[in-house]
Amino acid sequence: MGSQDPTEEPLPSQECNLAALCDMAKELPLAEEQGEHSQPLTKGYGDTTHVDLFSLVTENAKDQGSVVSLMGEEYIIPPNTAFLLSDFTRIRPLVDYGRRFDLIVMDPPWENKSVKRSRRYSFLPSTQLKRLPIPLLACPNCLVVTWVTNRSSHLRFICDELYPHWGVQVVAQWFWVKVTTSGQFVFPLDSPHKKPYEVLVLGRYRCSPENTRSLETSEVPVEDQRLIVSVPSALHSQKPSLTDVLKPYVGSEPTCLELFARSLLPGWTSWGNEVLKFQHASYFTVTRTDDGDGSTGILSSPEDVGDARL
Repeated sequence: MGSQDPTEEPLPSQECNLAALCDMAKELPLAEEQGEHSQPLTKGYGDTTHVDLFSLVTENAKDQGSVVSLMGEEYIIPPNTAFLLSDFTRIRPLVDYGRRFDLIVMDPPWENKSVKRSRRYSFLPSTQLKRLPIPLLACPNCLVVTWVTNRSSHLRFICDELYPHWGVQVVAQWFWVKVTTSGQFVFPLDSPHKKPYEVLVLGRYRCSPENTRSLETSEVPVEDQRLIVSVPSALHSQKPSLTDVLKPYVGSEPTCLELFARSLLPGWTSWGNEVLKFQHASYFTVTRTDDGDGSTGILSSPEDVGDARL
C-alpha cells in the first residue's frame, strides 16, 4: 500500500449516511427479541437481503471476504469478521452476542471545536462514555486501549473517571507520532494548536481481587511511554492498526473488539454507527472468486489511500 504526505490535499471520501440509517432503524423491532443474537453471511456476493445489520451481530466466518448491500451501496466485509452497525441505543445485541474480549480498543468521537466546525462526524459528550458496558464485554484482565485527543481534560477524564468507573486500572500511556513520507513531523512539535502525535491510554480490567491476583502472575507487563511512528492515512481520523503491536500483551490468539469503529479488521469484532464507513467498495479493488462449492468469495485490496501501517 502506497504512502501519501498527510499535509497534502486529502483524497475525496465516500459520502457516509450510516449514522442516519442507524437513527431510522431505531423504529424497527430488535431481532434479538426473537431469541437471535447473530447472523452469518452465507454467500459472498449479492445474496445479503436477509441480513439485519442494525439489530444483530453479523458474522463473516469464511476465510475470504464478502460483500453486503445496503441502500444501494456495497461494503466489503473482511474474512473472519463480526460487526454490529448501531449506536448506544442498540448496543445490547453486542452484549448478548456472548463473546468476551481480551482486547478492547476504542476511538471515541471526542467533543471539540474543530469537529463542530467541520461536521465530519458527530461528537459525544465525555460523560456518555460511561454508558459503554465494558464490564459485560471484557474478560478478566482485558487490555482496554483508548485513543484520546491532546486535550488535557479528556486525558484526565479517562484516567480519573472513566477507567475507574469500569474497574479498569491505568497501566501505560503511549504516543502515536505522525510523520510525513520523508520522516518529518506532520506538524511542528512546539505548535500551540495541532500536535504531531496522539495519546493512547492502556489499562487492565480488574474484575475482582481474586481473579486479578491469579492472572497478574502470568500477565505480560505493558511498557509505558512507548512510541508508535507511522505515516497517517489520507482518510480523515483513520488510525493505524494496533493488532501486531499489542499482541505481546494479549496473547497469540486473543478475542478483539473495536468500539466506535469505522472500518473492519480480520479476526476482530467491531461496533459503531459508522462501522462500515471505510469498507465501502469505492475504497477497494474487488475480485470475485469461485470457491468451488457453488458460492462466490471476494478477494479485495485497499486502494492507495495512505500508509497507516506500524
